Amino acid sequence: MTSGIDDWVILLGRLSLAALFLIFGWRKLRDFSGTVDQMMQDRVPAPALAAALATFIELPVAFSVAIGVFTRPLAVPMAAYTLGTSLIEHRYWTKGKADKIASLENFYKNLCIVGGFLLLFVTGAGKYSIDALYNIAAR
Repeated sequence: MTSGIDDWVILLGRLSLAALFLIFGWRKLRDFSGTVDQMMQDRVPAPALAAALATFIELPVAFSVAIGVFTRPLAVPMAAYTLGTSLIEHRYWTKGKADKIASLENFYKNLCIVGGFLLLFVTGAGKYSIDALYNIAAR
């Protein structure tokens, strides 16, 4: 059982985690061809499919987390996606001196985000969510 403040903190955490993905997912959707080009430059396999998957994860899935619908099950793919993007985009151990620090910071920031999603998996969406409204995922 959580106190009222706990549910507000969980809501703030959900919104904070989702905000990043919603902003960048919208950007990916608005410039989908640029997203595919970036994936090609980064040598991501099947760049069009990867761009579509990234846009899907970052928009409807992150939006679901933000409003608190199916939060626990969706926190897992969000964590996996974030870890995956770190391993693809922020491999600081392969970077030259000029890019190493930025990649190192982004890698560990993403690791923190993974931790946030794992905590959401454990806590659930909290009282202020669609999950709680419809008793989708009991605590």
